[in-house]
Amino acid sequence: MPADLAVIGLGPYGLPLAQAAVAAGIPTLGYRTGPEADPLTPAEVRRMLATGFRTPTGPAGPAELGRVRTAVICAPTPPGADGGLDLTQVEAAARTLAAHMRPHTTVILESPVRPGTTEDFLRPLLEQGSGLRAGRDFHLAYSPSRVDPGNRDFTPANTPKVIGGLTPACTESAAAFYSRLTDKVVRARGPREAEMVQLLETNFRHVNIALVNEMAVLCDDLGVDLWDVLRCAETKPFGFHAFRPGPGVGGHSVAQDLTGRAPHSLRMVELAQQVNAQMPRYVVQRAAALLNEHGKSARGARVLLLGVTYKADLADQQATPAEEIATRLMSMGAAVSYHDPHIPSWNVADRPVPRADSLYEAAADADLTILLQQHRTYDLQGLSVKAQLLLDTRGATPTGAAHRL
Repeated sequence: MPADLAVIGLGPYGLPLAQAAVAAGIPTLGYRTGPEADPLTPAEVRRMLATGFRTPTGPAGPAELGRVRTAVICAPTPPGADGGLDLTQVEAAARTLAAHMRPHTTVILESPVRPGTTEDFLRPLLEQGSGLRAGRDFHLAYSPSRVDPGNRDFTPANTPKVIGGLTPACTESAAAFYSRLTDKVVRARGPREAEMVQLLETNFRHVNIALVNEMAVLCDDLGVDLWDVLRCAETKPFGFHAFRPGPGVGGHSVAQDLTGRAPHSLRMVELAQQVNAQMPRYVVQRAAALLNEHGKSARGARVLLLGVTYKADLADQQATPAEEIATRLMSMGAAVSYHDPHIPSWNVADRPVPRADSLYEAAADADLTILLQQHRTYDLQGLSVKAQLLLDTRGATPTGAAHRL
């Protein structure tokens, strides 16, 4: 069966979109743009392949992109050397698609990008490579990805989709596609407004995490129970949205302050980046202080890290703060080991980190156990009993069972 949709980029944005499309009965093919973290389990991928999802390879693979009605570019845009976003894989995806694209195709960009990228960067690549004119010969739009990996409550089906097309016709063509996947489509004025939605949503998260991270440090200095403060504060039915502190911010959505790329930089976002970037160092400081309080030095201490992925119940290690925490502990002379049901092996600074086979035995043997990610498989009540000394950076353990961030 010929594919109706091509998802270009099969990482944290593309695979969930392809999964939703296959579930909706849309014949879908996937095209990889480079090495990407797989957000789905092998079983989920097998189910997709069994229901018609295809990933054509070889010299003839790209040619199939020219046979679809809709192509969605979901290539990753990691931080670049200049502090901006690296659009290398978006460019590669655009050039590959343009070489085979036919008239009347609807092209949608979902990758996180700066406002203006769809019109000023993607559009010329597609037009030059295809000889077609956007808005006349093919439809072009931007739609921010709202995928939340591992979230079982909010899926593509019940998460509203924002769309901003180059022209009203482009918007309606993209809306017609997304209406097959989601219950609600929200039309933005244009691509730049849709791109700015992605920027606002990402920066909102980073700024609020930075605020609560600063509150965590302040509360520890003042001897205040931050977690009780949050419990009480989130009972307010208006004007407050609860965020939780943690050992640092990871994942694929990078905060952007647009410094040097806009008339006004986002100073609050820049400060939030600095605050969040300091959290791994703060966790190590707290760890060293706890060891010292119990008559032990960080040098030679056996430290067990629990959960080294950037998010609970995923195998994705993109920008995980666990790497910096492990590096700093090792530089202090600590003997670091780890446990994570999703990560069979782990290297830090090109050195393999010993993996604990038995969680309880490892926690009982370690001088300090640090909970970095609360995977569902962890019995935190039992862990708090077995561990000699437990630092909980997520506030996931029962009250009084551990030292909390």
